[in-house]
Amino acid sequence: MKLYNTKTLNIEEFKPLKEGEVSMYVCGPTVYNDVHVGNVRPVVVFDTLRRLFEHLGYRVKYVSNYTDVDDKIINEAKRLAITEKELTDSMIAAYMHIREQLHAQDLYKTPRVSETMPEIISFISDLEKNDYAYEVDGDVYFKTDKVNDYGSLSKQKLDDLQVGARIESNDAKENALDFALWKKTSEGLRWDAPWSTGRPGWHSECVVMIKKHLGELIDIHGGGKDLRFPHHENERAQAKALYNSDLSNYWLHSGMIDIDGVKMSKSLGNFIKAKDILNQIDGNTLRWFLLGTHYRSDLNVSDTIIESSKKELEKVSNALKQAHLQLSMHNLSLNMEAGSQYQAFIMQMEDDLNTPNAYGVIFETVKLLNNNLRQQNYEQCIQYYSDLHKMLDVLGIVFELKEYGAEDRELYQKWLAAKSKKDFETADKYRNELLERGVL
Repeated sequence: MKLYNTKTLNIEEFKPLKEGEVSMYVCGPTVYNDVHVGNVRPVVVFDTLRRLFEHLGYRVKYVSNYTDVDDKIINEAKRLAITEKELTDSMIAAYMHIREQLHAQDLYKTPRVSETMPEIISFISDLEKNDYAYEVDGDVYFKTDKVNDYGSLSKQKLDDLQVGARIESNDAKENALDFALWKKTSEGLRWDAPWSTGRPGWHSECVVMIKKHLGELIDIHGGGKDLRFPHHENERAQAKALYNSDLSNYWLHSGMIDIDGVKMSKSLGNFIKAKDILNQIDGNTLRWFLLGTHYRSDLNVSDTIIESSKKELEKVSNALKQAHLQLSMHNLSLNMEAGSQYQAFIMQMEDDLNTPNAYGVIFETVKLLNNNLRQQNYEQCIQYYSDLHKMLDVLGIVFELKEYGAEDRELYQKWLAAKSKKDFETADKYRNELLERGVL
């Protein structure tokens, strides 16, 4: 298994901290409104990575959080005249429904920031005790200049950052790049802490939740590439300060979403809500589309590309369903042994989740399956059908395949027999019965 590590800018062989187990954390949504299609790309990418690891025999501990404490939440709750908890609970429920539609598997843990506050306050206190943080009038800031390789994860030049930071400089900070760990406030959800009544800055939350549920150092930390700086850089800086670790051995980042060739942005008003696109296409099609481009590349959304993805998946589903029907009618079942096509697929997926090449193997398998179905070479069909079934399971593409009983099989055989005898009147009668039973 090889993965591209953003920290080193190299594709590296994956070596877990613990034999046979993978610890993975992916930054979750700030739950103040409906998620857009860009938010769900990491959901699909990292769920697929998790599925791949499980197919390879690993046990995966996958954690993703909900940021339910934020200025945007306060403002939106005010606008709607509801409490912050009412807003975040409803948005989390909506997000979970989106995940279900996309066939994302249940996670090991889904912590909320609001439920992790004692640990966050303790963590910030420890940073202060170790001289990595300082208080100014109830606010607490992290000392970035004490981390000698600050900027190394995101490959930022500190001189450039300092120039940019000075534009919006806060006179209270010792260094323009220092970031808030705790913010004094009298508005919205807030907690009593040694420095003031307030709430945490964004960047400490994930470090604390990772430590609580997975440990000080994990295998994989993921998210969209927009999180590399400042969020992930600042997470790593705090772990370096307190744990002397990089927080994660492998940092993975998925690409961004463009709409008709233009970068998706709420400020431009060209974003697409996930729930809206899922009202037009099903979860399988959206998932197939999102995985059709390599996860590290930016992805363009357009009606033409979506329609192309839909047609591709229909070819795959038609072959799968036709094979399921014919094999079921002959009382033949899946072969649990991995065949050569599945092995070729896994080889591509192990190469930094190379889904475009893996799709090539799927299309080749569909062609082989269809050819053997036409030739009624059912023993070979079983293997191709089984391999295709396993490949789609890795990708999280789920089709509801009808279960056929003995009466269905008997009627199907009668239909075939009538057709072979050219008794078309009887064949039509059996065919109509099969249609009524949902077999054809």
